[in-house]
Formats: sequence, structure tokens, C-alpha cells
Amino acid sequence: MVVITIIGLASAVVAFAMPDPRGRVLDEGLRFAARVRAARDIAIVEARPVSLWVTGGGYGFDRRIGGAWTPVADKPLRVERWSDQTRAVLPDAGGRTRVTFDPTGVADRSIDIRLSRRGAGALVRIGADGEVRADAQ
Repeated sequence: MVVITIIGLASAVVAFAMPDPRGRVLDEGLRFAARVRAARDIAIVEARPVSLWVTGGGYGFDRRIGGAWTPVADKPLRVERWSDQTRAVLPDAGGRTRVTFDPTGVADRSIDIRLSRRGAGALVRIGADGEVRADAQ
């Protein structure tokens, strides 16, 4: 009986010590921030506006080509869904927000996007100067 109790306690400790397979919400915020920085850099290199759109379900990027916004299909900037149970709190009440980087890398506005999952949080801040940061909350 004692051996069974010890095995049970040991397996409980291992289960609680294992990392979440979806990763930390801060890691998701850091990946998101890296993609936003890549979009800013693409706007500079290609000398054309690139925009980021964010919803509660995910985010994506568009390029300005021929006077119209065209979705980016390249691998690093494809449409991405938030991980399971991750919620994005957006500054716009409409449920969708957009930030556009001009060819100099400057954003048309600054916004804060808060990500939360099961009590943990991350803040991704996009500044009007094009600076992008992700921090734990």
C-alpha cells in the first residue's frame, strides 16, 4: 500500500512539473511580436505599405499592391490562429484592429494587444515609431 502511494505521489509530481504542450502565453506573444517586426521590415525592404490585422481568433498581414490590400501568402506572414484557449483583447470595440507600416517602418498608430490564457498574460505593444515589444503581464 505504501509503494502504491509513493508511485501515485511521484506520478502527480511529474504531471504537474511537465510544461504545457501549447507553450506559455508569453512565448506566443513573442512569436507574434517577431512576425509583426518581420512585416515592418518587409515594408521597408519592399518600399510599400504592409498592414497587420488582428481579431480575437488570430491575425494576418496584407501588402498594398496596385492600390489594393492583398493577403500575404509567404510562410512567415501567413494567417495564424491563436493557440487553444488564448484570448486576444483588442483596443477596438469592433473585434478587429489594423495597423499599417509605411515604407519607412513607421506605424499609423500605436496599440496594445493583450493575450491571456488561463490566468497568464502577455502584452504586445506596437509603437507609432514601429517598435514592437512583448512582455509578460
